[in-house]
Amino acid sequence: QVQLVESGGGLVQPGGSLRLSCAASGSIFSFNAMGWYRQAPGKQRELVASITSGGSTNYADSVKGRFTISRDNAKNTVYLQMNSLKAEDTDVYYCKTNVVKRPGGFEFYYWGQGTQVTVSS
Repeated sequence: QVQLVESGGGLVQPGGSLRLSCAASGSIFSFNAMGWYRQAPGKQRELVASITSGGSTNYADSVKGRFTISRDNAKNTVYLQMNSLKAEDTDVYYCKTNVVKRPGGFEFYYWGQGTQVTVSS
């Protein structure tokens, strides 16, 4: 099984910063693309940022210039540095990772349990 452990959420004032971490573990051949998602009340879960195993990144327009996604392949960990936080960034943030369990195997994806980010004065 693959386990994703998220950390780093919390309460921060507008304009502040937080750094989310998601550590993946398990008997896996390779960890492929990783990403961060969030879901607002009454809305669909949306992509915040993603990163490939090679380091290529993609961001939602709403966070460009403020958030930075990165990964440490040696630790199988993905990070989301969130700066200049706004009230509308308040949400539960979910980590997702794509994995291949054995050479030549199928790709699967797994979700973390989510971490709460609250931006409020």
